Amino acid sequence: MTTHALTPFHLAVPVDDLAAARAFYGGLLGCPEGRSSNKWVDFDLFGHQFVVHLGTPVGQPDSNGVDGDAVPSFHYGCVLDWGDWQKLATKLEAANTVFVIKPKIRFKGEVGEQATMFFRDPAGNALEFKAFKDPSQLFAK
Repeated sequence: MTTHALTPFHLAVPVDDLAAARAFYGGLLGCPEGRSSNKWVDFDLFGHQFVVHLGTPVGQPDSNGVDGDAVPSFHYGCVLDWGDWQKLATKLEAANTVFVIKPKIRFKGEVGEQATMFFRDPAGNALEFKAFKDPSQLFAK
């Protein structure tokens, strides 16, 4: 298998309120803001170029069962290191974030064991942030 150096991804999602998106991504998640206009805003999402564009949000996506949870089938997020994931989970819990799936350990004791949490931005987009104690398990079968 070829090993790839990680490079930043670019992802753009629709939101219906730029001020709410700025408060959520810039304020709550602490993502530095980059370029912007009156129709879009760039954020540094843990080293990745993440853009919110005024548009029609995806809405309430369907879900799939994963390890006993109803995981939104459309979601995005980042894989963080273990300590950063724990800090973010603590920050979100202190901010009374409504979780789709509360911070937990998934696949405990199995290949791919991971910390995970799901929540929605103000436009209803589902986000997942996860971490692996052993980063080599990211693609393990």
